[in-house]
Amino acid sequence: MVKGTKVINSTVIKKAERIKLLLTDCDGVLTDTGVYYSANGEELKRFSIRDGMGVERLRKYAGVDTGIITGENSEIVIRRSEKLNISLLYLGIKNKVKTVMGIAEYRKLKYDEIAFIGDDSNDVEVMKLVGLSACPADATIFATETADFKTSSRGGNGAFRDFAELIITAKLNVKKEKE
Repeated sequence: MVKGTKVINSTVIKKAERIKLLLTDCDGVLTDTGVYYSANGEELKRFSIRDGMGVERLRKYAGVDTGIITGENSEIVIRRSEKLNISLLYLGIKNKVKTVMGIAEYRKLKYDEIAFIGDDSNDVEVMKLVGLSACPADATIFATETADFKTSSRGGNGAFRDFAELIITAKLNVKKEKE
């Protein structure tokens, strides 16, 4: 499969075909790596509208659910997940592996049916656990070395959307083959 000028490994496509749930870190994936404070000290986060469309398209075209797992406790992330109708939101998580294991058990999913996109060292163990992992173009070396797929977009600038489109395309191709 070719995305722009980038050839995507057939193993990655096969993994993407099985995905039923896409989980993501927040800061550095759904947002850029900056933290913004106003004069009043209120934290602000910048989200990409394209990533939001990726959540919607995953649900509509691929039947894939989404969730956010972040170490932060942020009202802004709560509001963003509500706006996008993201069904799973885990804030203040220090042990992401344990959280993903709990989600898999609760949702009766195998690990190879779960995808995760993360950008830093605290995401690596989850990336190793799940069936398909990705990182933004500007992820740290820890995430880059672990990821099955590196997006062409930076965190907060469409990285989630890139990964979502990979999964959507893989699942739609399987659907066409069965028809």
